[in-house]
Amino acid sequence: MDWTAIGLSLRLAALTTCILAVIGMPLAWWLAISRQRWKFLVEAVVALPLVLPPTVLGFYLLLAMGPHSPLGQGWLRVTGESLAFSFPGLLLASILYSLPFAVRPFAVAFAAIDRRLIEASWCLGVSRLSTFFRVVAPLARTGILTGLILTFAHTIGEFGVVLMVGGNIPGVTRTVSIAIYDDVQALEYAAANRTALLLLATSFAALSATYALQRKPAFP
Repeated sequence: MDWTAIGLSLRLAALTTCILAVIGMPLAWWLAISRQRWKFLVEAVVALPLVLPPTVLGFYLLLAMGPHSPLGQGWLRVTGESLAFSFPGLLLASILYSLPFAVRPFAVAFAAIDRRLIEASWCLGVSRLSTFFRVVAPLARTGILTGLILTFAHTIGEFGVVLMVGGNIPGVTRTVSIAIYDDVQALEYAAANRTALLLLATSFAALSATYALQRKPAFP
C-alpha cells in the first residue's frame, strides 16, 4: 500500500475541506437568501462539476494554469514554480471540482431556516456576522457537517481532474486513486485491492455519517 499517496490524499482532502468551509458558506448563504434574477447562473456554475466530465474540467484547468496563461505566469513570477503539475495547482483544481459538494448542502440548510428567527436577531441589535455564527450556523449545523463530510470523501477519491492537472509525480501529485490505477496497470491486483478497500471503507463511512446526520429523531 502506497502510504505516501494516502498521506498526500488526506492532506489534499483536509485542505480542500477547510478552504471550502471558508469560501463555500458565504457563497451558500448568498444563494439561500438572494433574490437576484441572475442567481440561477451562479447556481449553474457551482453545480457544473457535477455534470461536466472530469477530463473536460481538468483540461480547461490545465490550460488556465499553464505557463502561457495569466494565472500560470503570475504564479511563476511570484513563486518561481509552475502551477500546473504541482500540489498548489492540484489543490486549486480540487477546490473547484468539489465546490458543489460543499455549497449545495450548505445552501439547502440555510434556506430551511425560519427567516423570522434571523430578522428577530437583527431587530435585537445583533450584527449580521454575529447572527450568522450565533443563529444561522447552529441551526444549519447538520447541513454544514454533511457538506464537509461529502467534500472530504469526494476529494479522497478524485481521479480524472487530479490526473489531468497534477499528473503522476510521487510525493507531489500522486494521490491514492492514481496509485490504484498504477497498480492495476502493473497487474498488481493485490496491492490495488488493498488500497481500493480502504477507499471503499472511507466512502461507506462518509455516506453512513451523512445519512445519520440527516436522520430525523423519532418521537413517541
